Amino acid sequence: MIPGSAGPGLRPELFDAPYRNALAMDLQWFAAEDEGRTEDPSEYKIQKAREEGRVAKSQELIGALVLLLPALAVLFLAPYLLRTCVEMLRFFFTRVTELDPVKDRKIFGILVGYFIRLGLPIAGVSMVAAVFANVVQTGFLFTVKPLIPNFSRIVPRFGQYFQRTLFSLDGLFNFAKSLVKMAVIGGTAFFCIRSKFERLVNLQTMSLWQGVSLTGSLAASMLIICALLLILLSIPDYLFQRWRYRESLKMSKEEVKEERKMYEGDPQIRARLRQRMREIMTRNMIANVPKADVLITNPTHYAVALEYRAETMRAPRISAKGADAMAFRLRRIAEEHGVPWVENRPLARALYAETEVGDEVPMAYWSAVAAVLSKVMKINEERRNAAARMEAGG
Repeated sequence: MIPGSAGPGLRPELFDAPYRNALAMDLQWFAAEDEGRTEDPSEYKIQKAREEGRVAKSQELIGALVLLLPALAVLFLAPYLLRTCVEMLRFFFTRVTELDPVKDRKIFGILVGYFIRLGLPIAGVSMVAAVFANVVQTGFLFTVKPLIPNFSRIVPRFGQYFQRTLFSLDGLFNFAKSLVKMAVIGGTAFFCIRSKFERLVNLQTMSLWQGVSLTGSLAASMLIICALLLILLSIPDYLFQRWRYRESLKMSKEEVKEERKMYEGDPQIRARLRQRMREIMTRNMIANVPKADVLITNPTHYAVALEYRAETMRAPRISAKGADAMAFRLRRIAEEHGVPWVENRPLARALYAETEVGDEVPMAYWSAVAAVLSKVMKINEERRNAAARMEAGG
């Protein structure tokens, strides 16, 4: 009988909970790793990950280039390598009865020299290929942070390991990639050997040189074809690794807020600073109104104060501006200090929208401002004449 069924002597509740827990654990293994991380990574987080050695790259491309370039190097250096091998064998076989490896220390040095001559070119090409494959993908990057010991990794975490390697998108992709690689290598070997099968069957009838040439050319062609196919395979692998890298760096909304606070300051502090800047600008504008030559109004919604000194200014300058309550305040201060104000709705609206305090009046409005200033000069002349008549009458 199936556990959990309503059979005699069995209580279903004893089996339901364990099965529910097991099912929950399995679903958790297949859950998204970046749950809750919906925001794209910031430049700071990408740069920090790069400094730690976390970059998007395909190990398949590195392995394919390390396989291809040394194979090509062996192919092109084959005459040199063959001559060196023949020279080494001739040297030791002709002196096999003369040299004593126990007493003569020069034998080891000579042997090391031959191996360096044989292996150094291939090792150098392999190192260049590995560096080139990394630089192509990530640019030049040198960091020792991945080498710093992390003792927290000493404790085995089998659940996370199996989740990452078997029950995750990365694990499934790597498994499928391994199957494709085995198919590529196996298929290449099959078709290459099949193309020379008749000659390989008759290998015992060939001379030594012919046999070495046949097997060497077969091995070189298999290596080169496999490497080229693996390079093609590395393209989707690189795209996948790049996508997973971006996914792993995604941030939650809370992380974005915290980072913004760290680099741009707390929003409340920024709001307070903006308020203080507005207060300082307001005080400066209020202090500039008594020095202005004219106040251009809307008349109720906008007010712009202009100051013009012909000997020092190329054009009139905006000394203060405001809208609504600030415009009313500017008009009141202008009246208190005898600054004339002129109603010109289009000009007041345009200057308020297109200029800031301290800017010169744009050239497009020079004629309109000149007309206003001429009107102000007439107002000032009338005031002076009125004042002179009052003094004469008194």
